[in-house]
Amino acid sequence: MDINSPIGVFDSGVGGLTVLKQLIRFLPNEDFIYLGDTARVPYGNKSQTTIEKYASEATRFLLNKDVKLIVIACNTVCAIALDAVKQNSNGIPVVGMIEYSARTALRISKNKRIGVIGTRATIESKGYERQIRKLAKSKNLMLSSYACPLFVPLVEEGFINTPATRYIAEQYLEPLKDTGIDTLILGCTHYPMLTKIISEFLPNVNLIDTGVESSIQVLRLLAEKNLLREIEEPFQSPNFNENNENMEILNLPDPNVDFYLTDISLNFKTIADLLLEFNIQNPIQVNISED
Repeated sequence: MDINSPIGVFDSGVGGLTVLKQLIRFLPNEDFIYLGDTARVPYGNKSQTTIEKYASEATRFLLNKDVKLIVIACNTVCAIALDAVKQNSNGIPVVGMIEYSARTALRISKNKRIGVIGTRATIESKGYERQIRKLAKSKNLMLSSYACPLFVPLVEEGFINTPATRYIAEQYLEPLKDTGIDTLILGCTHYPMLTKIISEFLPNVNLIDTGVESSIQVLRLLAEKNLLREIEEPFQSPNFNENNENMEILNLPDPNVDFYLTDISLNFKTIADLLLEFNIQNPIQVNISED
Protein backbone atom coordinates (compact mmCIF):
# COMPACT_ATOMS: atom_id res chain seq x y z
CA MET A 1 0.00 0.00 0.00
CA ASP A 2 1.30 3.42 -1.01
CA ILE A 3 1.11 6.14 1.64
CA ASN A 4 0.14 8.66 -1.06
CA SER A 5 -2.71 6.55 -2.45
CA PRO A 6 -6.26 7.87 -1.98
CA ILE A 7 -8.88 6.70 0.48
CA GLY A 8 -11.91 5.10 -1.17
CA VAL A 9 -15.39 5.98 0.07
CA PHE A 10 -18.47 4.09 -1.10
CA ASP A 11 -22.20 4.67 -0.63
CA SER A 12 -25.42 3.99 -2.48
CA GLY A 13 -25.92 7.70 -3.12
CA VAL A 14 -25.44 11.09 -1.47
CA GLY A 15 -25.55 9.83 2.12
CA GLY A 16 -21.87 8.97 2.11
CA LEU A 17 -21.12 12.65 1.64
CA THR A 18 -21.81 13.10 5.36
CA VAL A 19 -19.02 10.61 6.02
CA LEU A 20 -16.73 12.21 3.44
CA LYS A 21 -17.24 15.56 5.16
CA GLN A 22 -16.00 14.13 8.44
CA LEU A 23 -13.11 12.31 6.78
CA ILE A 24 -11.95 15.57 5.23
CA ARG A 25 -12.27 17.21 8.63
CA PHE A 26 -10.06 14.65 10.36
CA LEU A 27 -7.75 13.90 7.41
CA PRO A 28 -7.38 17.17 5.46
CA ASN A 29 -4.12 16.08 3.85
CA GLU A 30 -5.52 12.95 2.23
CA ASP A 31 -6.92 12.44 -1.27
CA PHE A 32 -10.25 10.70 -1.69
CA ILE A 33 -12.22 8.77 -4.27
CA TYR A 34 -15.97 8.86 -3.74
CA LEU A 35 -18.17 6.27 -5.41
CA GLY A 36 -21.93 6.77 -5.30
CA ASP A 37 -24.08 3.99 -6.75
CA THR A 38 -26.80 6.49 -7.61
CA ALA A 39 -28.25 4.34 -10.39
CA ARG A 40 -29.32 1.71 -7.87
CA VAL A 41 -30.15 3.73 -4.75
CA PRO A 42 -31.74 2.95 -2.31
CA TYR A 43 -30.14 -0.25 -1.05
CA GLY A 44 -32.37 -0.51 2.00
CA ASN A 45 -35.20 -2.29 0.20
CA LYS A 46 -32.96 -4.76 -1.67
CA SER A 47 -32.35 -8.43 -0.84
CA GLN A 48 -29.21 -9.63 0.93
CA THR A 49 -27.95 -11.26 -2.26
CA THR A 50 -28.37 -8.05 -4.23
CA ILE A 51 -26.71 -5.91 -1.56
CA GLU A 52 -23.75 -8.29 -1.40
CA LYS A 53 -23.44 -8.14 -5.20
CA TYR A 54 -23.49 -4.35 -5.26
CA ALA A 55 -20.93 -4.18 -2.45
CA SER A 56 -18.63 -6.58 -4.29
CA GLU A 57 -18.80 -4.50 -7.46
CA ALA A 58 -18.07 -1.28 -5.57
CA THR A 59 -15.12 -2.89 -3.80
CA ARG A 60 -13.66 -4.09 -7.08
CA PHE A 61 -13.98 -0.60 -8.56
CA LEU A 62 -12.18 1.04 -5.64
CA LEU A 63 -9.43 -1.59 -5.59
CA ASN A 64 -8.80 -0.88 -9.26
CA LYS A 65 -8.24 2.76 -8.24
CA ASP A 66 -5.39 1.61 -5.95
CA VAL A 67 -6.92 2.98 -2.76
CA LYS A 68 -5.06 2.40 0.52
CA LEU A 69 -8.21 2.06 2.63
CA ILE A 70 -11.91 1.57 1.94
CA VAL A 71 -14.66 3.26 3.94
CA ILE A 72 -18.06 1.62 3.53
CA ALA A 73 -20.14 4.76 4.07
CA CYS A 74 -23.39 2.82 3.86
CA ASN A 75 -24.92 1.29 6.96
CA THR A 76 -26.99 -1.13 4.91
CA VAL A 77 -23.86 -2.62 3.34
CA CYS A 78 -22.14 -2.66 6.73
CA ALA A 79 -25.05 -4.56 8.26
CA ILE A 80 -25.37 -7.06 5.43
CA ALA A 81 -22.05 -7.44 3.63
CA LEU A 82 -19.15 -5.93 5.62
CA ASP A 83 -17.48 -9.30 6.25
CA ALA A 84 -17.74 -10.18 2.56
CA VAL A 85 -16.15 -6.86 1.58
CA LYS A 86 -13.27 -7.44 4.01
CA GLN A 87 -12.68 -10.93 2.62
CA ASN A 88 -12.43 -9.55 -0.92
CA SER A 89 -10.37 -6.42 -0.19
CA ASN A 90 -6.98 -7.99 -1.02
CA GLY A 91 -5.59 -6.97 2.35
CA ILE A 92 -6.67 -3.34 2.04
CA PRO A 93 -8.13 -2.12 5.37
CA VAL A 94 -11.91 -1.71 5.41
CA VAL A 95 -13.77 0.51 7.87
CA GLY A 96 -17.52 0.31 8.41
CA MET A 97 -20.03 2.31 10.40
CA ILE A 98 -21.59 0.06 13.02
CA GLU A 99 -18.99 -0.98 15.61
CA TYR A 100 -17.62 2.47 16.39
CA SER A 101 -21.04 4.10 16.62
CA ALA A 102 -22.20 1.33 18.95
CA ARG A 103 -19.21 1.93 21.23
CA THR A 104 -19.89 5.65 21.38
CA ALA A 105 -23.60 5.17 22.08
CA LEU A 106 -22.83 2.86 25.00
CA ARG A 107 -20.28 5.30 26.38
CA ILE A 108 -22.41 8.42 26.34
CA SER A 109 -25.83 6.96 27.21
CA LYS A 110 -26.64 7.66 30.84
CA ASN A 111 -29.77 5.52 31.18
CA LYS A 112 -28.70 2.75 28.77
CA ARG A 113 -31.77 3.28 26.63
CA ILE A 114 -30.50 3.53 23.08
CA GLY A 115 -32.40 3.98 19.84
CA VAL A 116 -31.39 3.12 16.29
CA ILE A 117 -33.00 4.35 13.08
CA GLY A 118 -31.99 3.08 9.67
CA THR A 119 -33.13 1.54 6.42
CA ARG A 120 -35.39 -1.47 6.51
CA ALA A 121 -32.51 -3.80 5.60
CA THR A 122 -30.27 -2.39 8.34
CA ILE A 123 -32.92 -2.66 11.04
CA GLU A 124 -34.08 -6.13 10.00
CA SER A 125 -30.48 -7.38 9.99
CA LYS A 126 -30.23 -6.47 13.70
CA GLY A 127 -26.60 -5.55 13.06
CA TYR A 128 -26.63 -2.67 15.51
CA GLU A 129 -28.49 -4.63 18.17
CA ARG A 130 -26.00 -7.50 18.02
CA GLN A 131 -23.01 -5.16 18.15
CA ILE A 132 -24.38 -3.10 21.04
CA ARG A 133 -25.27 -6.16 23.11
CA LYS A 134 -21.88 -7.70 22.33
CA LEU A 135 -20.07 -4.60 23.61
CA ALA A 136 -22.36 -3.85 26.56
CA LYS A 137 -20.94 -4.62 29.98
CA SER A 138 -24.38 -4.61 31.55
CA LYS A 139 -27.45 -6.59 30.62
CA ASN A 140 -29.59 -3.72 31.90
CA LEU A 141 -29.97 -2.29 28.42
CA MET A 142 -32.99 -1.33 26.34
CA LEU A 143 -32.75 -1.00 22.58
CA SER A 144 -35.39 0.51 20.30
CA SER A 145 -34.90 0.11 16.56
CA TYR A 146 -37.09 1.63 13.85
CA ALA A 147 -36.88 1.63 10.06
CA CYS A 148 -37.28 5.00 8.31
CA PRO A 149 -37.26 3.95 4.64
CA LEU A 150 -38.51 7.23 3.15
CA PHE A 151 -35.67 9.30 4.59
CA VAL A 152 -33.20 8.14 1.92
CA PRO A 153 -35.27 9.08 -1.16
CA LEU A 154 -36.21 12.39 0.47
CA VAL A 155 -32.55 13.28 0.97
CA GLU A 156 -31.61 12.02 -2.50
CA GLU A 157 -34.22 14.37 -3.97
CA GLY A 158 -33.00 17.30 -1.90
CA PHE A 159 -36.00 17.44 0.45
CA ILE A 160 -33.88 18.26 3.48
CA ASN A 161 -36.08 20.72 5.37
CA THR A 162 -39.56 20.70 3.89
CA PRO A 163 -43.07 20.27 5.32
CA ALA A 164 -43.29 16.83 3.70
CA THR A 165 -40.05 15.71 5.34
CA ARG A 166 -41.18 17.08 8.70
CA TYR A 167 -44.47 15.23 8.47
CA ILE A 168 -42.79 11.93 7.62
CA ALA A 169 -40.17 12.44 10.35
CA GLU A 170 -42.94 12.98 12.89
CA GLN A 171 -44.60 9.69 11.89
CA TYR A 172 -41.32 7.80 12.16
CA LEU A 173 -40.02 9.39 15.37
CA GLU A 174 -43.23 9.59 17.41
CA PRO A 175 -42.85 6.00 18.77
CA LEU A 176 -39.36 6.83 20.03
CA LYS A 177 -40.69 9.58 22.31
CA ASP A 178 -42.27 6.97 24.58
CA THR A 179 -39.18 4.77 24.87
CA GLY A 180 -37.18 7.07 27.14
CA ILE A 181 -34.04 6.85 25.01
CA ASP A 182 -31.31 9.38 25.70
CA THR A 183 -29.16 8.38 22.73
CA LEU A 184 -30.08 7.74 19.09
CA ILE A 185 -27.79 6.25 16.47
CA LEU A 186 -28.42 7.69 13.02
CA GLY A 187 -27.95 4.30 11.40
CA CYS A 188 -27.90 5.55 7.82
CA THR A 189 -25.40 8.01 6.40
CA HIS A 190 -28.22 9.98 4.76
CA TYR A 191 -29.78 10.79 8.13
CA PRO A 192 -27.25 13.38 9.44
CA MET A 193 -28.65 15.71 6.77
CA LEU A 194 -31.91 15.56 8.71
CA THR A 195 -30.32 16.25 12.10
CA LYS A 196 -32.13 19.56 12.56
CA ILE A 197 -35.57 18.00 12.08
CA ILE A 198 -34.74 14.93 14.17
CA SER A 199 -33.46 17.13 17.01
CA GLU A 200 -36.68 19.14 16.99
CA PHE A 201 -38.75 16.01 17.57
CA LEU A 202 -36.25 14.48 20.03
CA PRO A 203 -34.73 17.58 21.67
CA ASN A 204 -33.10 15.90 24.68
CA VAL A 205 -31.57 12.97 22.85
CA ASN A 206 -27.89 12.58 21.91
CA LEU A 207 -27.57 11.94 18.16
CA ILE A 208 -24.72 9.68 17.02
CA ASP A 209 -23.36 10.53 13.57
CA THR A 210 -21.75 7.36 12.21
CA GLY A 211 -19.52 9.45 9.95
CA VAL A 212 -17.74 11.04 12.91
CA GLU A 213 -17.09 7.74 14.66
CA SER A 214 -15.81 5.96 11.55
CA SER A 215 -13.57 8.90 10.60
CA ILE A 216 -11.85 8.78 13.98
CA GLN A 217 -11.21 5.08 13.41
CA VAL A 218 -9.78 5.75 9.94
CA LEU A 219 -7.39 8.32 11.41
CA ARG A 220 -6.23 5.90 14.08
CA LEU A 221 -5.92 2.99 11.68
CA LEU A 222 -3.84 4.91 9.15
CA ALA A 223 -1.59 6.18 11.94
CA GLU A 224 -1.07 2.64 13.27
CA LYS A 225 -0.14 1.40 9.80
CA ASN A 226 2.08 4.42 9.05
CA LEU A 227 -0.16 5.31 6.12
CA LEU A 228 -0.98 8.91 7.04
CA ARG A 229 0.00 11.05 4.10
CA GLU A 230 3.17 13.09 4.35
CA ILE A 231 2.76 16.85 4.10
CA GLU A 232 5.02 19.75 3.28
CA GLU A 233 3.94 21.94 6.21
CA PRO A 234 3.51 20.77 9.80
CA PHE A 235 -0.05 19.82 10.64
CA GLN A 236 -1.60 18.77 13.92
CA SER A 237 -4.63 16.54 13.71
CA PRO A 238 -7.85 17.92 15.19
CA ASN A 239 -8.06 17.55 18.96
CA PHE A 240 -10.88 15.45 20.33
CA ASN A 241 -11.68 13.92 23.69
CA GLU A 242 -13.23 10.54 24.39
CA ASN A 243 -16.69 11.96 23.68
CA ASN A 244 -15.51 13.48 20.40
CA GLU A 245 -16.22 16.98 21.72
CA ASN A 246 -14.51 20.32 21.20
CA MET A 247 -12.83 19.27 17.98
CA GLU A 248 -11.35 22.13 16.01
CA ILE A 249 -12.17 22.57 12.33
CA LEU A 250 -9.27 23.94 10.31
CA ASN A 251 -9.49 26.33 7.37
CA LEU A 252 -7.57 24.50 4.67
CA PRO A 253 -7.55 24.47 0.86
CA ASP A 254 -10.27 22.49 -0.89
CA PRO A 255 -9.47 18.78 -0.70
CA ASN A 256 -8.67 16.62 -3.67
CA VAL A 257 -11.68 14.37 -4.24
CA ASP A 258 -12.57 12.46 -7.41
CA PHE A 259 -16.29 11.73 -7.65
CA TYR A 260 -17.65 8.73 -9.54
CA LEU A 261 -21.38 8.04 -9.90
CA THR A 262 -23.23 5.22 -11.60
CA ASP A 263 -25.81 7.81 -12.65
CA ILE A 264 -25.34 11.57 -12.81
CA SER A 265 -28.31 12.68 -10.74
CA LEU A 266 -29.42 16.28 -11.08
CA ASN A 267 -29.27 16.90 -7.34
CA PHE A 268 -25.91 15.35 -6.51
CA LYS A 269 -23.62 18.30 -7.20
CA THR A 270 -26.00 20.77 -5.57
CA ILE A 271 -26.24 18.70 -2.40
CA ALA A 272 -22.50 17.97 -2.41
CA ASP A 273 -21.51 21.62 -2.82
CA LEU A 274 -23.84 22.64 0.01
CA LEU A 275 -22.87 19.88 2.41
CA LEU A 276 -19.11 19.83 1.78
CA GLU A 277 -18.90 23.63 1.56
CA PHE A 278 -16.66 23.68 -1.50
CA ASN A 279 -17.30 23.38 -5.22
CA ILE A 280 -16.76 19.76 -6.12
CA GLN A 281 -15.33 18.55 -9.41
CA ASN A 282 -17.91 17.39 -11.92
CA PRO A 283 -18.67 13.73 -11.19
CA ILE A 284 -17.66 11.07 -13.71
CA GLN A 285 -20.28 8.50 -14.68
CA VAL A 286 -19.13 4.88 -14.45
CA ASN A 287 -20.60 1.43 -14.86
CA ILE A 288 -19.55 -0.89 -12.04
CA SER A 289 -21.98 -3.70 -12.77
CA GLU A 290 -20.43 -7.08 -13.50
CA ASP A 291 -23.50 -8.21 -15.48
